[in-house]
Amino acid sequence: MDTTLRTTTAGATGSTLGTRANAASQLVQARAAEPTTEKNSTDKTAAGTAPAAPLRSKAASVGGALQDQVARAQQALDYLDQVAGQLEAVKGELSSRLAGTRSASRQQSSDAQLSAQVRQLTSTLAARRRKAGGGVDSNLHFTGQPAAQRFRIRGLDLASLRTAGPQSVAFSVGGNGGPQLSVNIDPDQTDEEIAAALNRALAPMGVNAGLDNRGGFVFSTAEANWPAVKDSIAISGRGRVSTEEVAPELAPQQWTGNGGNSDGLRSSLREVVQALERVRRSRDAASNALSAATVELTRATTPPPEAAEAAQEFATTATNPDYESLLALTSALVGVSRERVLALLGLR
Repeated sequence: MDTTLRTTTAGATGSTLGTRANAASQLVQARAAEPTTEKNSTDKTAAGTAPAAPLRSKAASVGGALQDQVARAQQALDYLDQVAGQLEAVKGELSSRLAGTRSASRQQSSDAQLSAQVRQLTSTLAARRRKAGGGVDSNLHFTGQPAAQRFRIRGLDLASLRTAGPQSVAFSVGGNGGPQLSVNIDPDQTDEEIAAALNRALAPMGVNAGLDNRGGFVFSTAEANWPAVKDSIAISGRGRVSTEEVAPELAPQQWTGNGGNSDGLRSSLREVVQALERVRRSRDAASNALSAATVELTRATTPPPEAAEAAQEFATTATNPDYESLLALTSALVGVSRERVLALLGLR
């Protein structure tokens, strides 16, 4: 296409076209700089232009991933704000009780108010998977990754592995006959080494293993993957094993049974304050993730300066209805199909 624009049959005409075709040549250069897949560079159509579909597909996949990150962070922020507001309400009620600002005549209505606030918070926590965008886990942590479900495997603990001596343990997740991965366990290994070995064996199946603060095994998988995992883990020599979810750290139901017990009220208030701090950290993480994803999304959808300059030159040339301008425009538009225009517009 460049050769067509720069070569003419007459010297004078060629000189004129070299000036008039400036916009067209820049447009060609800008189009050449567009991101294409490897297939685009080799699989050409009969007209000598690359198919539009791969370009659009790549742009859609990049933009789609970033948009998912933005949506996840936005939903997490909305959800965390809602939880924070309800926690603040419970905190205020508990603080008032500890300060002794409630008269005996108002104690009964205060109990009803606290119960209503706790029920509202409990309902919000129960709706987390639906409202939080899949990025907030049951302990109100946000990491930017899909929320994970933590669980334990009944009967699989450090004591049972050590008493059995050196052994090879094979795991499978899924139906009978599915892929199995084994791990060698030696009683001389440390707790951390055994947990790391289990993690290496289970990671390809979408399950991770680690130690909890009590020194026991705790496993995790993406919440979206949990229904397919919870009843399908098998261990060599034991067959299908049972799993149990790790309960969330936040238990609002326990905050309403303290009555006038000062120690109980202080314990509940401490849990609320800790939950608020956790929500604050998660909200900061979600806000940072939203900002970063928004910047990347803007970069991915903003055309390079060369494309903007070429577009302006093209628009200027299009306002001149003389022969040279029309020739430059038609030359630049050779092979630009409707599908390619739509693909390019899809980048915006």
